Amino acid sequence: MELPTPPKCTADFCLIPIGTSSPSVSAQIADVQRLIEASGIKYTLHSAGTTLEGSWDRVHQVIGQAHTLLHQQGIVRIQTDIRVGSRTDKEQTAEDKVNKVRQLLRKDQ
Repeated sequence: MELPTPPKCTADFCLIPIGTSSPSVSAQIADVQRLIEASGIKYTLHSAGTTLEGSWDRVHQVIGQAHTLLHQQGIVRIQTDIRVGSRTDKEQTAEDKVNKVRQLLRKDQ
């Protein structure tokens, strides 16, 4: 069966390099952020990963390129947690979602 992918998505992902010589992965994450910045895709870095926004194919391509970048640095194993969402009823950014919750919280005050 051939079905198209959704036109847009939001993907929250966290790359975990395995088997590196240090428990710190900040240098690798900085390299991945440079790759994402150069890709032109909309993104938000946060303390436990990065949220990407764009076409389904492009978002997944950038995550794959992040894997390739780290493999090229000699990291032989990478585990990535990815949570992907899509919707067709309206356009909504990651920022829109956060702002909606903040708006609701302001009503509590």
